[in-house]
Amino acid sequence: MKLLLDENLPKGLKKDLYEHQVFTVNDMQWNGKSNGELLRLMLSEGFQALVTFDKNLVYQQNFKKYPIPVLVINARNNTYLVLKELAPILQQVLKSDLTPGPIEVVA
Repeated sequence: MKLLLDENLPKGLKKDLYEHQVFTVNDMQWNGKSNGELLRLMLSEGFQALVTFDKNLVYQQNFKKYPIPVLVINARNNTYLVLKELAPILQQVLKSDLTPGPIEVVA
């Protein structure tokens, strides 16, 4: 699966999602893009899911317009030390039938 890690996630998380083709917003040079623009760019580049720490994204976008799953990580913080522990949970979620729109991943 081709995944995009949002700006608010550490790039080190890429190696923990080794079963997937993972890019960061920085890799794609999409820093500073609005959420709607980011989702449009993702679709045009063939991305299949977004992983983010932005819990407000759910309230900021109309996901009926963007047929892409968005995994929203709910953890105590977004440091690599905390998030690497979630990698097995993320891997399991990514193996399931993902539906478009927000999917909460709880630590």
